[in-house]
Amino acid sequence: MMKWQSRLLSDFLVERKERIKHAHANQLGLQRIKKIDFSGNLHLDPATETKTDMIRIKQGDLVISGINAAKGAIAIYEGEEDVLATIHYSAYQFHSDRISIEFLKWFFKSSRFADLLNKQVPGGIKTEIKPKHILPLRVKFPTLSNQIKIANGLNRFLSHHSKLDYEIVYQETFLIKLKQAILQEAIQGRLTADWRKENPDVEPAGQLLERIQQEKQRLIVEKKIRKEKPLLPITHEEIPFKIPDSWEWCRLGTLIEKKPRNGISLKPVEYKTDTKTLKLSATSSGTFDGSQCKYLDLKVEPDSYLWLRDGDILIQRANSLELVGTTAVYRGRDFEFIYPDLMMKCRTVFLESTDYLHHVLSSQTTKNYFQSKASGSAGNMPKVSQTTVIATLIPLPPLGEQIAITKRVKALMDLCRQLETEIKHSRTHAENLLQVVLQEAFTSNTI
Repeated sequence: MMKWQSRLLSDFLVERKERIKHAHANQLGLQRIKKIDFSGNLHLDPATETKTDMIRIKQGDLVISGINAAKGAIAIYEGEEDVLATIHYSAYQFHSDRISIEFLKWFFKSSRFADLLNKQVPGGIKTEIKPKHILPLRVKFPTLSNQIKIANGLNRFLSHHSKLDYEIVYQETFLIKLKQAILQEAIQGRLTADWRKENPDVEPAGQLLERIQQEKQRLIVEKKIRKEKPLLPITHEEIPFKIPDSWEWCRLGTLIEKKPRNGISLKPVEYKTDTKTLKLSATSSGTFDGSQCKYLDLKVEPDSYLWLRDGDILIQRANSLELVGTTAVYRGRDFEFIYPDLMMKCRTVFLESTDYLHHVLSSQTTKNYFQSKASGSAGNMPKVSQTTVIATLIPLPPLGEQIAITKRVKALMDLCRQLETEIKHSRTHAENLLQVVLQEAFTSNTI
């Protein structure tokens, strides 16, 4: 048993205050810190031009990320040559005969550190942490030998905890692959092989395509849609996999009323209006989330194409390469939302096909297609064009089989959601367990 003593962090750490003007920094030819990962590893970049002031970091310095310190982004620089970092980092000489850096790393991850910041710093842990926030903190610390003892114990715990975290990550990755496998089995006709045997006399997809063309021709005559140029024929080289004999390959443009159309993006307002527009995040999960919206000071006429109607298909025409082309179906009241410029909207000729088309557009085959066609200059989000979307290949089953596929996919995805909930509970439990151990280590006055 031993008493912990109240000390200022400035008793242990001495800030390197020198700032180097960007013009001088660009002449030094020193490497720069790119990031400190949450395991405390420093990642360096070769010297590059900078337009901001920098700090110089020397061998043996403690380096802290002002943005992610509480997540573990704290490291000792062990290189022989000095390096530079932006002022989003801070560097310190430290008294190794007074403080264990391993102990300090754990302290920064603890709820005790967060509580101290919340009491003394406006914005608390969400604030970019600077020396002026760290150095004045008064903390109860044990002797150096006990700091080392505590840090060693926490490191042993981390080794076991990391195995648990690895298992959770494995389960999360497996679930993502499982969902994609379900969609792939669905759009290749494998989920409904028994359904086809039980329903041999359904209208084949070829006749369905003829009915779709007839319906589009009727809409053209009634001047509800415009006649469009014929789509390019499908070549054998384009076809990614074999489909059942009763299915047909076609392009998305064949199955939708009109060409996909971009929405509109304007600066949002902070007050409520009659016009709600979606954020990009409203469809980034692949399902519609109406809570992800903002208000526009814009009057939208009732007959505007911008209004969403139940059953509209929304396709993200711009996002990161992993998310470009992400598709969701709007399910909700007509005329409640409009949509942004970063999305396209289209609508199937026969609404019964909407959910099946959503599965095709969400499949890995289609994701790969969108990613291969995405374009964008450096620094900009990759984009897919209207032409690319219209040309998307669709393996089209008979209408009755589309409905059967949708039902089976829903049942399987419901099971996946149950697994997802269990995995989330496991992750929450693991995170809580870590904090319980840290709380035990840092809220006691004795150990």
